[in-house]
Amino acid sequence: MKKLALTFICTLYFGLAQAQYDNWAVGFKLGEPTGINIRKYFNNIHALDITVGTYGGILSNDRKYRGDEGIYKNAGVSLQVHYLWHTPLFNSEAVHVYYGLGGQINSRRSYPKRLLGNYEKNISLGGSAIGGFEYYIPDNRISVFIEAGTYLELLPRPFYLSPNFSGGIRFNL
Repeated sequence: MKKLALTFICTLYFGLAQAQYDNWAVGFKLGEPTGINIRKYFNNIHALDITVGTYGGILSNDRKYRGDEGIYKNAGVSLQVHYLWHTPLFNSEAVHVYYGLGGQINSRRSYPKRLLGNYEKNISLGGSAIGGFEYYIPDNRISVFIEAGTYLELLPRPFYLSPNFSGGIRFNL
């Protein structure tokens, strides 16, 4: 009986270790945006990627917004969601490349000149695209990633463009 239980546990463990990207992954992303990252893998090709955190603290801080009307001086809260396609790079199970499209909602303060140093809160909505590389550490549930993309605001300032660069770590459940 002990031998059967041990065989079952080993089979389950090694089966899960091979299927690192078949379920959920939770991690942390540092860059634009910075925050908690959750990824749901649907199969060997698709995933849904969600990041909740801050936006504008690194690349878009102290940046002109709405032309000469004002600037951003702080980081804001952000929700970013992407639908991804991913595939092994050069048939390697350890390195994957991914890309995807999605959207982003941000809440930030802008400081228009007309308010003479005071701020107004802006909620912005736009589309975004990302691409990246992810390395699954062999015989481990941890992966590290680096990605880049862009955010194109649609509301309230159409065509405001902001780069997205980030890297991070995920624990694959």
